[in-house]
Amino acid sequence: MEQVHPAPHDNARLVRRLLLLVAAAFVFAFAMVPLYDVLCEATGFNGKTAGGIIRDGFAVGGLKAGTAPTPAVDLTRTVRVEFTGTVMPGLPWDMRPLTISLDLHPGEMQQVSYLVRNTSNREVTGQAVPSVTPGQAAQHFEKIECFCFSQQTLGPGEAREMPLAFIIKPEVDRNITHITLSYAFFSTDGQRETLTSAREVR
Repeated sequence: MEQVHPAPHDNARLVRRLLLLVAAAFVFAFAMVPLYDVLCEATGFNGKTAGGIIRDGFAVGGLKAGTAPTPAVDLTRTVRVEFTGTVMPGLPWDMRPLTISLDLHPGEMQQVSYLVRNTSNREVTGQAVPSVTPGQAAQHFEKIECFCFSQQTLGPGEAREMPLAFIIKPEVDRNITHITLSYAFFSTDGQRETLTSAREVR
């Protein structure tokens, strides 16, 4: 019995459809990141801190960056806050906190900085995503000023101090005496390239 082979144009059509499906999956994956961040910012889920995403000048939850009300300072206790940072694969940067840890009273505003340096010979843009441990403290970690509110662009070899001003609200559980704030810096260039490739496939 003679075998029937698919015509070349059928193969080409199948390849185009598969490429379109892969591109659509990539676009969907990247679209889920901001939606997930909005949910986490609003609820404190998964250690995301409040006030980290700006929409028309306002952080999620209605707090305008830089205009947080000053709560009463709880002088009866202290909380230790530690700072860490990670650069994700694909982003040629170094980052480190200039303050490793500090002790503060809940309700007391503090300011620290991270030093970030572009180790490549080209301009690169990145986005920082914060996370708080333990997760129960996230909704009480109020960022007043943060480099994570917007994308950051560094020129070739450029180094920059990026400030963070924050308050641990007095409502934080009294059993929480130690909080870790972590930042993960992601490259936004790869996201733009993926979206551009998806448009070209279409």
